[in-house]
Amino acid sequence: MYTPLLTKSAYSFLEGASLPEEFVEEAHVHGLRALAITDRDGVYGVVRAHVRAQELGVRLITGATMSIDDGSFVTLLAQNRAGYANLCRLITRGRLRRPKGECSVSRDEVCELSADLIALWNGDYYSGASLRAAFEDRLYALVTRHRRADEVEAEERLRADARKLGVPVAGAVEVLYHTPARRPLQDVFACLRAGRTLHNAGTCTKPNAEHALRAPTAFRQLFEDDPDAIARTVEIADRCTFSLEQVRYRYPSERLPDGKTSMEWLRELTFRGAGARYGDDVPADVRAQLDRELGVIDQLDYPGYFLTMWEIVEFCRREGILCQGRGSAANSAVCYCLGITSIDPVRMDLLFERFLSVERHEPPDIDLDIEHERREEVIQHVYAKYGRSHAAMVANVIRYRRRSAIRDVGKVLGLPETALDRLSKLAHRFDSGGGWDALLTDAGLDKDARENQLLIELVEEIRDFPRHLSIHPGGFLLGHEPVDTLVPIENGAMEDRTVIQWDKDDIESLGLFKVDLLGLGSLTLCHESFRLLRAHRGLEMGLATVPPADALTFDLMCRGDTVGVFQIESRAQMAMLPRLRPRTFYDLVIEISIVRPGPIAGDMVHPFLRRRRGEEPVEYPHPSLEPVLKKTLGVPLFQEQVMKLAVVAADYTPGEADQLRRDMAAWRKHGKIERHRARMTARMKAKGIAGEFAERVFEQIRGFGEYGFPESHAASFALIAYATAWLRCHHLDVFTCALLNAQPMGFYSIATIVDDARRHGLEVWPVSVVHSAWDCTLEKLRGDRFAVRMGLRWVKGLGVADGERILDAARDEPFVDLGDFVRRTGLGEKQLTALGECGALEALSAGRRGALWDVWKHVHDPRNGLPLREGEAGSEFDELQPFEALAWDYRASAHSARGHPLEAVRDQLDEQRLVSASGLRGMRNQAYAQSAGLVICRQRPGTAKGVVFLTLEDETGFVNVVVWEKVFERFATLIKAETFLAVAGKVQSEDGVVHLVAQRLWVPRLEERPGPVVSRDFH
Repeated sequence: MYTPLLTKSAYSFLEGASLPEEFVEEAHVHGLRALAITDRDGVYGVVRAHVRAQELGVRLITGATMSIDDGSFVTLLAQNRAGYANLCRLITRGRLRRPKGECSVSRDEVCELSADLIALWNGDYYSGASLRAAFEDRLYALVTRHRRADEVEAEERLRADARKLGVPVAGAVEVLYHTPARRPLQDVFACLRAGRTLHNAGTCTKPNAEHALRAPTAFRQLFEDDPDAIARTVEIADRCTFSLEQVRYRYPSERLPDGKTSMEWLRELTFRGAGARYGDDVPADVRAQLDRELGVIDQLDYPGYFLTMWEIVEFCRREGILCQGRGSAANSAVCYCLGITSIDPVRMDLLFERFLSVERHEPPDIDLDIEHERREEVIQHVYAKYGRSHAAMVANVIRYRRRSAIRDVGKVLGLPETALDRLSKLAHRFDSGGGWDALLTDAGLDKDARENQLLIELVEEIRDFPRHLSIHPGGFLLGHEPVDTLVPIENGAMEDRTVIQWDKDDIESLGLFKVDLLGLGSLTLCHESFRLLRAHRGLEMGLATVPPADALTFDLMCRGDTVGVFQIESRAQMAMLPRLRPRTFYDLVIEISIVRPGPIAGDMVHPFLRRRRGEEPVEYPHPSLEPVLKKTLGVPLFQEQVMKLAVVAADYTPGEADQLRRDMAAWRKHGKIERHRARMTARMKAKGIAGEFAERVFEQIRGFGEYGFPESHAASFALIAYATAWLRCHHLDVFTCALLNAQPMGFYSIATIVDDARRHGLEVWPVSVVHSAWDCTLEKLRGDRFAVRMGLRWVKGLGVADGERILDAARDEPFVDLGDFVRRTGLGEKQLTALGECGALEALSAGRRGALWDVWKHVHDPRNGLPLREGEAGSEFDELQPFEALAWDYRASAHSARGHPLEAVRDQLDEQRLVSASGLRGMRNQAYAQSAGLVICRQRPGTAKGVVFLTLEDETGFVNVVVWEKVFERFATLIKAETFLAVAGKVQSEDGVVHLVAQRLWVPRLEERPGPVVSRDFH
């Protein structure tokens, strides 16, 4: 028996060609008792290896191969918890001093942090001498063999140096893949690292396939001349007793300045908050729930975590930053009373165990949504409060998807760049478009060519492998002990960001504490709206003071008139709203949740709608399920309901029900959900529940694996959805201005937002250097009405600094003319041309063509735009025609405040009998119709069985087009490539929702075609 001591997984990023768990599984197959994972300059993959090793009974040794600043390497293995902390500190030092992706430590630093580490050395005598002094009997010379002739001489030198230093020798293979079949993939990684193709790889690839994990017999044969070197691998493994289980992080309960414990302070804050939420007389059921939750928090010793979250929320309140907790935290009454969340879980009967469970004994995970433009302030506050050593952001491992794999593998294979570009752009169609053969054919490639077959094999093999490390959108690992004793910290790509080497799944697996500070554009929209209301209408408002249960707001939702409204603005939501017709807050909670793959895959949507409309009786499969399903008319729609069903109908404990929820989320990855099928269905049937219902519930559980929405999450989102709908309904001018200033966010382009606002009667005025600020602003009309003035930010090619120069110059005194503007702003020709093309200079010059000519003169005339000499004639240009003006607007600013591109050609469209969107809405069901519009959205949901949905836009609104799979195949090129389409087919009109079911598509004949528009495609 032996122990592999030098194993580099795919988390050595473009070096190892097998995943950590694959090494563990292969070691188990070979009967190996232990295995070391020693990735290059990091411990990125050890958690995944640890989890699999525990499942299979293989002992994992944690280590890393460190890059020394002299170009050499040393492999370090953690003997115990202290040794692991030193390893993490060493990696942190090497990473933080180098740019992202690089690491370098000195030999002196290795020696300084050598305690409780074993070093495996294979360098020169000099390096060995310094390591020997520091590591003493924990230093081993590591002889590696890969059946290469050049290794013989190097091994003799190493053995001679080891004898001089009195250092024992251990044997190893540098393991880069768990099976020789992965050798081609490792070659690809090596070429990517070196920036070469396979044809000119040279020495960057390994000369043979001897870097696989060997079986004990094969390893003995490799080192049959030195059995002691084999025995020492086991000796080293026995000396390493460290396990990642010892890294269970404990968030300590501190003594507070006034002598209270953290738990006492948390209890005081909670009941103080309860008084603010409920008044002096806190209801008995709320008190009971708070006592129960606080008991669990105390038992699990988590008060410090809740105090941390409370402190962050208090910081946001002090600074006027909108924030709101969501996710499973909304199931907690403690979070509600602390002001972290805004949903009352007692009144909504939410399941606390979805958030925190003694059985699960895992830390809570609170997501805090923050207005996205101010999230960085909160992040830097956390860094400042805890210090860089005690706070770091969680990693996000970017993995190979089919598109990125095609590009990288194709590059290494030397395939033409144009062919790879075409193929990668079509990759999104793979799952629903006929597989590789269809993909290659559509890209113009020979599907039978050997190089293309090799591309397919390698792309499929590399998919889901780690590509590089990024930063989680907002996850923080916080600690009252240095984080770099738990996991190494390194620099992020963003300035002032440091990130740990583990992602959120790793954090969850080890039970570490994570805080999620997430940016949410809709909170920025709300904050900006409230600011504008205060400034222009004198209204002081906030999320908590938006008038509830407003009938006009629900009327707006029932019409599906929700462009820009949080969560309910997509084509699918707009189609569902007139069918579900929400009239209460809880209706909105259901609306947000029902247009999701979970309920759709579980065939729960139509039964719910029929019951809501009274077309089908509300029935319960068993009397015991009525309390669970009553709110949703006997149809399970939420994760919490599925968990309660498991408890009530299948006798699960709350902790087991949460495990069911976790298995739901990971069923595609691990397939663990299947182990619940027989248990759940059998127990439901035993209680007299129909087998058909039991199977449907289980299928919905599988659907939730795709995207299961918890009720608490939906309720948190419903608050913001209602607020944004109310703002759109009652203050469209404010709402539109704020929505434009909060971009990028939401579902629609700036052009669609502007056109929709104009259709609703709002005046939108174009960009002007005389009147515009950087952001969009409100300009007074008559009465209480305002127009929206577009901001300078929407001029393509104009930067923030350019905008500041314009505004700074304008503050001194108004611009006299264009020459004055050019001189005082000092803008370059590129920026001035951009302003001229979008019409922003029209207040200072006659017409856009004239403005561009004057700009050129002022920039290039040595007189710098001095007044014309007496008798010198100016230049005259034709005015732009309306269609030309719109085209210039779109080219220069991606929108037009002057009109819609199809307004100017409506006569031509009418001549071709192409009905407008408003005309289509007045047609009877099943009527034949033709319509045309700009393509603003293309969708192909996985739950739609190959159906493609298009959204076309004209000057009167949207045309929702349904394209069945066979029709899509006929017109696929047109649908994917054209930005202006005509459609002929049958009108489908039901419950006020109108679709055009396509039979034929084409590009209408126009004297001048509209320019390209921004569309949201296949998301």
